[in-house]
Amino acid sequence: MARYTGPSCKLCRREKQKLFLKGSKCLSQSCPLETKNYIPGQHGLSRRVKFSEYGVQLREKQKVKRMYGLLESQFHSYFVTANKQKGVTGENLIKLLESRLDNVIYRFGFAPSRKSARQLLLHRHFLINGKVVNIPSYLLKPGDVVSVKEKSKKLDIIHNTLRRTKDSVYEWLIVDKATLTGTFNQVPARDQIPLVANEQLIVELYSK
Repeated sequence: MARYTGPSCKLCRREKQKLFLKGSKCLSQSCPLETKNYIPGQHGLSRRVKFSEYGVQLREKQKVKRMYGLLESQFHSYFVTANKQKGVTGENLIKLLESRLDNVIYRFGFAPSRKSARQLLLHRHFLINGKVVNIPSYLLKPGDVVSVKEKSKKLDIIHNTLRRTKDSVYEWLIVDKATLTGTFNQVPARDQIPLVANEQLIVELYSK
C-alpha cells in the first residue's frame, strides 16, 4: 500500500494549520506549529508568499489530501467518483473521505490519528460486521458495525485514546466504549463534518 513516510509535522507547517496527523502531540505544547509557525525550509521564516488563484486551490487540495493521509492518485480517484455521483461534487468528495474505514476508526476514538488507525487495520485488529477487514480505504455503508477483535481488546493505544475522547462526539456515529464497538449510522451531511476546508476550490482545480 503506497503511503507518505516523511515527517508529518512538516506537512502541518506547510499548510500553516494543524492537520492532526500525530494524535495527542497535536494538542500539546510540543506541537512544532506552536513554536515554528512558518513553512519549513531554509528560507521559511523570511518568505512571504503571495498565492495566485491556482496556488490557493492547490494548497486547499494539498491540505485535505494530507489530512486524510492520501497520495495524489488516490485522492484524484475519489474526486472522479464524487464527480459521477448525484449532488454537489465537493460535498460528495468529503463524504467519501469520511466513509473510509481508517477515518471512521479515528472518529470512533479507537485510534489517536488516521495514520494509527491505518496501522491497526493492517495488523487485523478490527472486524466489520463480524468479519476481519484490513483495508484502510474500505468504504463503510450505513448500518455497518465496526468492532475490535476479542484478542485486541486489551491494546493500550485503543483504551488511552478512548479515555481522551468525549462520548457521542459525531452525530452519524454510535460508539459503545464498554464493548469496543461502533456503528456507522449514516453518511454525514457536509455541515456535520468538522473539516475546515473549502472543497469547492478543489473542484475548481481538478476541473481545469
